[in-house]
Amino acid sequence: MKKKTIHTLLIAAIILVFPLMMLSGCGKEDKSNDAAGSAATTEATEATEATKATEAAEEPEAKADTGKKDGERFESTIMIEGMEETVKYEHIINEKLGFEMDYDYELFKRKSKAKRERFVSIYDDPENPENYLDVKCSEDDVDTAVAAISKKLSKDYEIIVESYDLDNAGTCQSIDASEIKGHKGTPDLMQRVFIIPADDGCRIATAHYGFESAEGFGKRFSSMVKTLVVIDRQAE
Repeated sequence: MKKKTIHTLLIAAIILVFPLMMLSGCGKEDKSNDAAGSAATTEATEATEATKATEAAEEPEAKADTGKKDGERFESTIMIEGMEETVKYEHIINEKLGFEMDYDYELFKRKSKAKRERFVSIYDDPENPENYLDVKCSEDDVDTAVAAISKKLSKDYEIIVESYDLDNAGTCQSIDASEIKGHKGTPDLMQRVFIIPADDGCRIATAHYGFESAEGFGKRFSSMVKTLVVIDRQAE
């Protein structure tokens, strides 16, 4: 009787303990699976983020979009001879030449031609102006254009070529030219040429002004060029 009782108790203990052992084993396996799944998810997330970063780096930088319409007028302020001055601008879009920009319509007359835009001081003779800004399109790349313009200007001017950052068009090349060759004292005339890269060549903006008006017209022309945006040029 005692042996049967002991045997029965052992069987009952086994029946009770076995499920607990199974549950314990399942818990370990689940935790292991959870850890593996978590690691896989982390790796997948990191891979996705790395792919996105690579794609973003490969994408070309978007061109600036001013959002302004052709002919839109507005006011802004610039510093002239240490004083803040309100300027009245008109936005222009020239799709044929492939650029848009703002010009001071109260101080400059717009003279449009097929291959260039010219902005002439209202105080100058339109046919022979001393203070003006020309913008034209060139199929040459920036380096070729810089070399050609530098060679031409260096005949009469002392020149300085350097990189220059424009607010809307990014990094370009600028040429500062002072007419002092063969003259004594200060230069009479100055030019500053901006050569701006574009997919189809470059845009060349040439500011021409007198030495005495460098703080006036020179500053105004620089402010106008800083608004320039290169756009896709329509086929001629």
